[in-house]
Amino acid sequence: MSVLAGAAGRAELAGSGFELGFIDGGGVERRAPLAACAEVRFEDGMAVRQFRWSRGQRHLPGFWWSSTTGTHLGYESWLERDNVMLLDFDPETVAIAVQPFWLSWTDARGERRRHAPDLFARMADDTAVVIDVRPDDRIEPRDAEAFAAAETACRLAGWRFLRLGVPDPVLTANVTWLSRYRHPRFGAGDAAARLVDVFNGPVPLMPGVAEAGDPIAVLPVLFHLLWCHILTADLAVRLTAGTLVSPGSGGDLGLGHGNPPGRP
Repeated sequence: MSVLAGAAGRAELAGSGFELGFIDGGGVERRAPLAACAEVRFEDGMAVRQFRWSRGQRHLPGFWWSSTTGTHLGYESWLERDNVMLLDFDPETVAIAVQPFWLSWTDARGERRRHAPDLFARMADDTAVVIDVRPDDRIEPRDAEAFAAAETACRLAGWRFLRLGVPDPVLTANVTWLSRYRHPRFGAGDAAARLVDVFNGPVPLMPGVAEAGDPIAVLPVLFHLLWCHILTADLAVRLTAGTLVSPGSGGDLGLGHGNPPGRP
């Protein structure tokens, strides 16, 4: 719900001049004032822009299979992919959409502008987060204006707005490694239960894996449990054989390896 309270807040939202264009879950294109869109579930809709490839292009688009949604999410650069991955890894994220809507507004010069944020996320507490991804050193004046407009619109609608740049390289490298084992198939079998028993307190990674069974068979399961937050480790430092692994907050193995309802 909108964070604005009282008649003054509702009037500011209604008179903001912002409009949204989006595609609903049925594939129908819709356009409405921001005031009518505060409760829209953009995670159920479709991207408003196509992801395109062409020879010689400088950016590197692709698709990320999300363990949160069980679907492929488009991205337009490796930086955007890294931020999609980290959002997918966040246990508080319950839904993700890419290019969720066009935001239209009239700027201070009287020019009609529009901007499509990169990402939309629904969090476990049902709050919404709108995200733009751009490195700090690649923000041109018009980009800054668009991000400022998006931040204002999100404030009025009761959503959080984030402009994300380059994430921490060590965290990104660790989560990239774990992401290779994000599919639920890596959590199948008895090894997961043995690992949870072994890592019932801070235990060094490789000694614990060796206790649970053949490392070749057990390591992929461990990485899956770390991805699902059933087990946890300090990912701000590089994962090594001596990294301490402990019980996490992802739930027990009887609840889909810690994945919230709706995850594969």
